[in-house]
Amino acid sequence: MAEGTPKKAAKPRTAKPKAKAKAKVEASAPAGQVRLRVKQVRSGIGHAGTYRRTLEALGLRHHQYEVVIVDSPTARGMLHKVRHLVQVSEEA
Repeated sequence: MAEGTPKKAAKPRTAKPKAKAKAKVEASAPAGQVRLRVKQVRSGIGHAGTYRRTLEALGLRHHQYEVVIVDSPTARGMLHKVRHLVQVSEEA
């Protein structure tokens, strides 16, 4: 810097709250509807982008992540698309 130019004042740093990671995501379902427990058993890395987007739409963020979703034709279609990456079981 040249001698005549003033330095900028540094901004004070503030602590940001850390986000808590959830191991399981529970879906709220009306009484009588079947819920499915879905676990991602293989990574989406190296697979087509549509597979990765489908995993994300199901709520699966990373390998070994587990979610509970409501059984519906839409969910069944997504699960069929990524059937080689997930493990599905019916929730009791």
